Amino acid sequence: MSELTILFLLLGSFSGFVAGLLGIGGGLIIVPILLYLLAPSIDQSILMHTSIGTALAVIVFTSISSLYAHHRHGAILWRNFVKLTPTILVGSYSGAILAKYLSFDFLRVFFALFEICVALIMWFGISASGHADKLSRWVWSFAGYVIGLISAMVGIGGGTMTTPFLVYNNIQIKNAIATSAAVGMPIAIAGSIGFMVAGSSQVLQTGGIGFVNFEALITIAASSVPPAPLGAKVTHLIDSNKLKKGFSIFLAFLAAMVILF
Repeated sequence: MSELTILFLLLGSFSGFVAGLLGIGGGLIIVPILLYLLAPSIDQSILMHTSIGTALAVIVFTSISSLYAHHRHGAILWRNFVKLTPTILVGSYSGAILAKYLSFDFLRVFFALFEICVALIMWFGISASGHADKLSRWVWSFAGYVIGLISAMVGIGGGTMTTPFLVYNNIQIKNAIATSAAVGMPIAIAGSIGFMVAGSSQVLQTGGIGFVNFEALITIAASSVPPAPLGAKVTHLIDSNKLKKGFSIFLAFLAAMVILF
């Protein structure tokens, strides 16, 4: 087993643990670390694209267990899932295709700024409040497209945007989180397919199909699922406010790593 494979396994285990601990997808962790792990073997011009595309492909597999767990508890609001999914699929795919034409530096800075925003939200405990007005289907469609587009461009399952949007639409937080977890699957599927198509001429460069590295995908996905339940148990033993503030500092550190790359 190579040193790189071991590092992929460790990354998967850590991202899976954190996903269980805080209920967030692993993309915010996987992308910055992959940026460094893949750097020696992949040209810089497509390095960020490959890190994001691979992270999305990993989320396809990790979202299965999350979706199943929430479905067992009856927490997913499938009617809202159906409202968001069509344009989320379009947004995620088009986000991946758009990324093909964006430079390494643009994607790098865009990701870092997004990660800093998430860190600030966690640090200050910013959250949406319920809104009494019912949103039109056009608002749902537009929101789905934007969520899918941005999620694909930064390699995440979209929970950081989907959950606040659903809560703002007067949906209970536990249902919003569960529905966001379900929405993460179509985001990851459409986004990863988009990155495969967008980078179809780069197969020899990336070690997979398009902008998806197979070794990283298989090892990270396989090692990220088992630690998730442990993370979920640990979250009940630690003060949640301190945990979120500590993790917000970690996210800011990862953002700095990306900016300074």
